[in-house]
Amino acid sequence: MTTAVSSELSAELGGFRRVQQLAYACAEAVAARLEPGVTEREAARMQRVWLRERGVKDWFHLPFAWFGDRTAFVNFRVPLQFFPTDRRLEPGMPFILDMAPVYEGFTADIGYSGSLGINPVQDRLMADLEVHRELILDSVRERRPLREIYEDVDRLMVRQGYANRHRAYPFGVIAHKVDRVRERRWSPHLFGFGTQSLKGLAADALHGHREGWSPLWSRYRFSDHPPQPGLWAVEPHLGFRGTGAKFEEILVVTDSRDPEQSAFWLDDDLPHVRRWAEEK
Repeated sequence: MTTAVSSELSAELGGFRRVQQLAYACAEAVAARLEPGVTEREAARMQRVWLRERGVKDWFHLPFAWFGDRTAFVNFRVPLQFFPTDRRLEPGMPFILDMAPVYEGFTADIGYSGSLGINPVQDRLMADLEVHRELILDSVRERRPLREIYEDVDRLMVRQGYANRHRAYPFGVIAHKVDRVRERRWSPHLFGFGTQSLKGLAADALHGHREGWSPLWSRYRFSDHPPQPGLWAVEPHLGFRGTGAKFEEILVVTDSRDPEQSAFWLDDDLPHVRRWAEEK
């Protein structure tokens, strides 16, 4: 992040940046260990173990792993289908690792796309995600309603020839707010989500309802409002004939009148951003 911000905000963002970097380091480490025959459940467990060994005790949500056509959420109709299965990884198969650890009270939610060997379709999907990152940032800086930005992303996907797969998520979200989480010795989770994080999201939803905004960024009317200051985990997800690809990272939104300070990505030193830079 190169945008100038106040020292207080910079210190706060440093904690979120550290946990986001930790999560992406986990994704790269686990991806390097994947081999034919590994199941989604095993890949999710590898993420949990790696992060717990490095001090993670709580989660916004537990790690997910999707292989093959599950990266495009083919025939997903109920939330339970998102949980890891016994699907085994095969050569050339795409995969997505998605995790949301809480570390020292700071939250990250990231998505990492890759394949076991060469997969030209997913490579193209990843390359074409770059313009979505640019579109989202520019539109948020213009303070356009979140619902309109969602629809613009959808139209861009259609022009590219892809399907919108984040629409399969609960409430069809492309993003959601993240925040600090109070650390506890024991951190239970419910249906894969940390209860402390769920309480925070519910409090945001109640507060936002009173003020006319939502912590969920979707195509529905509750997102028909300008970007709300805070941290948003943004995850555009493309699908094409049974192959999916996404990135997920934190977008910072402030109340600054300076366009560059009004919204910026928390960190540009991320695997997908480095990948795009290398391809130019």
